[in-house]
Amino acid sequence: MDPALELQSDPQELMPRRRPTQERSRRKFEALLTASRELLTDVGFESFTCEEVATRADVPIGTLYQFFANKYVIVCELNRQDLVGVQHELAQFDGEVPSLDWLRFLNSFVDHLAGLWMSDPSRREVWLAMQSTPSTRATGAIHEKAFAEQVARMLAPLTPRTSRERRKMMAEVLVHVVYSMLNFSVQGDQSPDDAVAELKRLMVAYLLVAEKESRGTADTAGPGED
Repeated sequence: MDPALELQSDPQELMPRRRPTQERSRRKFEALLTASRELLTDVGFESFTCEEVATRADVPIGTLYQFFANKYVIVCELNRQDLVGVQHELAQFDGEVPSLDWLRFLNSFVDHLAGLWMSDPSRREVWLAMQSTPSTRATGAIHEKAFAEQVARMLAPLTPRTSRERRKMMAEVLVHVVYSMLNFSVQGDQSPDDAVAELKRLMVAYLLVAEKESRGTADTAGPGED
């Protein structure tokens, strides 16, 4: 069976066959991921091949297959790498929401994400490649949910009387909208700055309504209600 068709019929999380533990193996693993980013940016996912990745990384093709079953697994690992990096950066701001200045924080962080997408074209190429099959999309959804869990925790002080399930849904909506709009910002004829400004308006309006609703519930809740 064509591996691509097999992937489409079995939408499971795609992960490396193994992760390196030795320094020498880690260097090869990272070289392969770096070469993959460069190749994606140069030729796009349709023309992306494991053979060319190995050649660019100066790593034997057999070594590549020790880590990655195919190009779909490679792009999923790149996507995971991108989101984990953003999660680590976001964790540094944890506790600033819901300070009186949370709007400034939101503005700064969206600008930071937009800057990453503008300065690193591979981020968009990875995001687009993740849309290529049901399995890559399913894996991307798993990655986004992990990110959304972190966002939901940060939203808790801002929306103290909102249910945990609704807050989780809000966070997933925010993460999905942010990445869709970042993709939109770097394509077409519109100004990236204008697209990012619209994204900020969407997010601020959404969160202000959520905060007002939650605090309104808090004001009307009886003693001991949660």
